[in-house]
Amino acid sequence: MFRRRTALSVSATVALLAATPLLTACGSDARPGAAAIVDGKRITVSQLQAKVRDVRTAQGESPQGDRLIMSTGRLSLATLNGMIFEQVLARGAKDAGVTVGRREVEQWRAAAEEQTGGPARLKVMWLQQGVAPDRIDATVRNQLLLDGLAKHLGADRRQPQGQQQLAASLAKTSRAMGIEVNPRYGTWDDKQVILAEAKDPWITTAPAPKPQQL
Repeated sequence: MFRRRTALSVSATVALLAATPLLTACGSDARPGAAAIVDGKRITVSQLQAKVRDVRTAQGESPQGDRLIMSTGRLSLATLNGMIFEQVLARGAKDAGVTVGRREVEQWRAAAEEQTGGPARLKVMWLQQGVAPDRIDATVRNQLLLDGLAKHLGADRRQPQGQQQLAASLAKTSRAMGIEVNPRYGTWDDKQVILAEAKDPWITTAPAPKPQQL
């Protein structure tokens, strides 16, 4: 069994959302086709839908497809949450001078594959969380960035106080990035660093190897 840890939010919406209303960023500056604006840049509806399709395609090709799809019923919402959070985390880590190398990602993934019973089993576990196979390395990298940022802050993520300390740091970064979300998807909560309608702010049932194995 693996201890729940923070990775990226990946709970889900079954249906792909079609065209979405205009999203107003600063003042009356309308941004057509935007699901969200992060630091002045758009996350487009088409980008969001492409990521959702990737997950659904991979789930549909799995022998456990029906179960995987049912376990990620609000995929569009959770995927957008993850796309925004990833940018906040990247900025927070950069500002703190935290980096993650390719070798670290490979070691983490290899350890996770060993613990879960192989690459195929690991892919199924991530698909159950709404993560497509081609996004596993990026998700692992985010996990390691969170670990690195927590270490930089002297925060123990295993303790509530450490989680609060990490969240406060990311909340400060989030506020500085001026995040706005198309009303169709909800609103972004800077304090919790989450799309308000998403299910789990600090996810994760994804496998996490023991630190000493890395």
